[in-house]
Amino acid sequence: MPYTIVSDICEGAADCIPVCPVDCIHWPDTELKNDKGFKYPYIDMDTCIDCGACLAACPVEGAILDDAQPELQKI
Repeated sequence: MPYTIVSDICEGAADCIPVCPVDCIHWPDTELKNDKGFKYPYIDMDTCIDCGACLAACPVEGAILDDAQPELQKI
């Protein structure tokens, strides 16, 4: 099951992007910001291989979930 970046919790550190072995984490095409004022990436759930590298790399607790909840990713 794919992982999920919770857009409203993410602080845009982007530590998750370089560790993804299949490059499934991307920045949105638009300059979206959450209520905290941060830009945030999203996970392409069709490409995610459920490796957990993003979760391990993320410094923000709760910003990445280990299940698919696409409604929490604002793209």
